[in-house]
Amino acid sequence: MEMKNEFTAVVKQDGDWWIGWIEEVPGVNCQEATRPELLESLRVTLGEALAFNKADALSMAGINFEEELIAI
Repeated sequence: MEMKNEFTAVVKQDGDWWIGWIEEVPGVNCQEATRPELLESLRVTLGEALAFNKADALSMAGINFEEELIAI
């Protein structure tokens, strides 16, 4: 079974700019000139943040650890 990760983007226009952030992941926020550009930037930035966080967590785990999937 394929697991699909879904996140919530909060987006709004602020003057000439579109700004947005991901509710579930602190620090993932972007600003772009158009809404489509903003959504793409949020997707890219979220992917990079998740990859970085995973690498960081595995690095801190050292050796002799297990990974478990947890769904809510």
